[in-house]
Amino acid sequence: MIQELQKLHSVWIDTQKKANENTLLPQIKFDEIASSIISTGPFYFYIIDFYDMSLSNISPAIADIHGFNPDTVCFNDILGTIHPDDIDFISRAEASILNFFYTNIGPEKLTNYKMNYSFRSRMKNGEYCMLNHQAIILTLDPKGGFGKSLNIHTRIDHLTKNNTYQYSMIGLKGEPSYMNIDIFEGEHCFSEFSKREIDIIKLIAEGFDNNKIANELFISVDTVKTHRKNILKKSNSRNTAQLIRKSTLQGLL
Repeated sequence: MIQELQKLHSVWIDTQKKANENTLLPQIKFDEIASSIISTGPFYFYIIDFYDMSLSNISPAIADIHGFNPDTVCFNDILGTIHPDDIDFISRAEASILNFFYTNIGPEKLTNYKMNYSFRSRMKNGEYCMLNHQAIILTLDPKGGFGKSLNIHTRIDHLTKNNTYQYSMIGLKGEPSYMNIDIFEGEHCFSEFSKREIDIIKLIAEGFDNNKIANELFISVDTVKTHRKNILKKSNSRNTAQLIRKSTLQGLL
């Protein structure tokens, strides 16, 4: 995993160098997404160009997970691994994400978010396992649509074998995050976490108690307690353990 993370970091460095030449490339710190993929499980990544659906910077780990040759694999090969019963969900999720941006956020902030959902995918041995899909738009086309996207697929069947059929959008660069958007119940059914709430969730995951969180964020212990209560309510979690598990599955941690 560390080797794959280093390769992904190299891809990120190259992307940021190009940002000096193309203003449509976002200035996103690699550390902002690294924490989402370090500890959850085996993963691979690739960059897709939505202009012609071509792939580049394909992680060699795709061979270990799907059995594909990284030098010859195409996007249709990856799509072909999706469980037939999850294809409709993915189609609806992708359409819903675009609609959510245009309705609630604004397409100009597409590069400020990481999109996240899970689906069942066929592994190298022919069995289906749960994958977590994370996507960050790297470039926009001249009309403001998708240009290139960094996609990261992480195996999470050790965490869950059931699909929630929800997606989340994790805010980068200080943007709020929108969690648990259910495509079958309507886009109005979601939880919005502020940057401060996300900071507290991450510190909870690090094992910080209320006093340490208060010291770290320069706020009172009572304020931390209020935030924790609101976070549990928003995430529909009974306790901290359930909160951390849900946050991990949603790509927040």
